[in-house]
Amino acid sequence: MRYAVLGTGDVGRTLGGKLAELGHEVTLGSRTKDNPTALQWARDAGAGARAGTFAEAASAAEVVLVAVGGRVALDALEAAGAENLDGKVVLDVTNPLAFEDGQVRLDPVESDSVGERIQRAFPHARVVKSLNTVNCKVMVEPSLVPGEHQIFVCGEDAGAKEQVTRMLGEFGWPAHRVLDLGGIRSARSVEMLLPLWLDLFRQIGHGEFNLEVRRGH
Repeated sequence: MRYAVLGTGDVGRTLGGKLAELGHEVTLGSRTKDNPTALQWARDAGAGARAGTFAEAASAAEVVLVAVGGRVALDALEAAGAENLDGKVVLDVTNPLAFEDGQVRLDPVESDSVGERIQRAFPHARVVKSLNTVNCKVMVEPSLVPGEHQIFVCGEDAGAKEQVTRMLGEFGWPAHRVLDLGGIRSARSVEMLLPLWLDLFRQIGHGEFNLEVRRGH
């Protein structure tokens, strides 16, 4: 598969590195073609790994992963170009997080979500929300956390969710641990998990944890 990963932070580099390790072609996208972080990542990630602009990455890809900050996700996708997203799976792993006056703020929250905003802005893209409820190490190596903990997916296109579920399986998430929450509106609930995640992080002292949903009889 050919993947674009938009964003050169820890999340983007980790996801891109795992996909390249699995043998996929990956372009790490950034605002400028000469981004030094992206170029270094491409050298380190080996065969099949490239760096380019957001538009170059998206145009070459079959699947586009959005791994920038949630509040600039639309800007990154606009730079990628709607024509490079039409008909493609767009996997949104972002959280709409900012720290203001020493406090965690989410925007949008409750009545909207980044996932929904992306789908509205790019109606011909097949948007799926997933992976934003764990840190980047657990995203690509769920065995770091013992037990039957889960990851979530939501989106309007069943085929797109199936495709993302297959990718998650390559990361080590078996299909029975991928919980489908329905349409893209459920991106609101998984994005609103972030304050809880941060409280747990402070209590536990590191980010290698996850939630496990247990069903009653």
